Amino acid sequence: MAGRTGSASSARTASTRGTLDSFITSTYTAATDYDPEVDYGIALPNFPAGASFEGIEAAAEVAERLGWSGVWTTDHVIVNRASTAEYGRIFEAILSLAWVGARHPKVTLGTSVIVVPQRNAVLLAKELATLDLLSGGRVIAGVGVGWNEKEFANLGAADRFHVRGAYLDETIRLWRHLWAGSGEPFKGRFHQLEDYVFDPLPSRGAGLPIWVGGGSDAACRRAGTLGDGWHASALGPPGYAKRVPQVLAAAQAAGRPAPALSARVRIRFDETSGDGYAMRGTAEQIAAEVRAFAELGATMLVLSFGVTDPEGIVAAAERFAREVAPLV
Repeated sequence: MAGRTGSASSARTASTRGTLDSFITSTYTAATDYDPEVDYGIALPNFPAGASFEGIEAAAEVAERLGWSGVWTTDHVIVNRASTAEYGRIFEAILSLAWVGARHPKVTLGTSVIVVPQRNAVLLAKELATLDLLSGGRVIAGVGVGWNEKEFANLGAADRFHVRGAYLDETIRLWRHLWAGSGEPFKGRFHQLEDYVFDPLPSRGAGLPIWVGGGSDAACRRAGTLGDGWHASALGPPGYAKRVPQVLAAAQAAGRPAPALSARVRIRFDETSGDGYAMRGTAEQIAAEVRAFAELGATMLVLSFGVTDPEGIVAAAERFAREVAPLV
């Protein structure tokens, strides 16, 4: 479905494609002959008002049918009233993936992203490990620090808001410790485990991919030093271009492989303007944006179409596959 950006782009992206390419090859056989330069996933409409299981099912079905590799959920739990329009109605992120994963066995299951510091890190480790094992190793754990201080308070985690970066850093280390099957003590700032058993393990053990979301300096460093991938959002190609070197430099400094590069992007056909970054306009204009991300090394774009009704999301995804992907 996706086209290619040519040999120059291939050379630029080769070093960062390996992690994601090998993951997809080992866990997913496409429904069509699909050998993308840029792979696509779909952001499930598990929010906002109008979100329904029919819309979520329609999005998963069309993604699988088009040969896109995965489906991704958005995470909030109990926002304040000022955020009602965006996140007042939202299906829980991990449970939604479990439901979809049982119905659609060919798609990867990603979070875009889980707000880790407002949750219990050990319980999250159990939930993600269980989902990965039951789904046959299809989970990508997209993680972030969050931004809504009132939501943290609503979840009884107000004290974590101003140390949420440190909490996420420790959580990533804790997850890998647990998922590796270690029974050794874990002594951190927020978690001290002495006498414990953690089982079952994820299908891929400590290799369950963790993709760090965000566009701040700290998020880019975290993606490079701790993550298996970087998952940007709300960034267009110019902003992405500024951040990619930070991610790669952090990985190099830590002696780690270059993480997979990805982005969540809004698709708005026929729009000429709007708030925040989105791929807007004609098919060719949107394809040009996709090509720009590819030339910067992005190997995965999670597409958010901004509609919740089943017919609308199917029409938007099919239009992208029909009009945009052949131009990339």
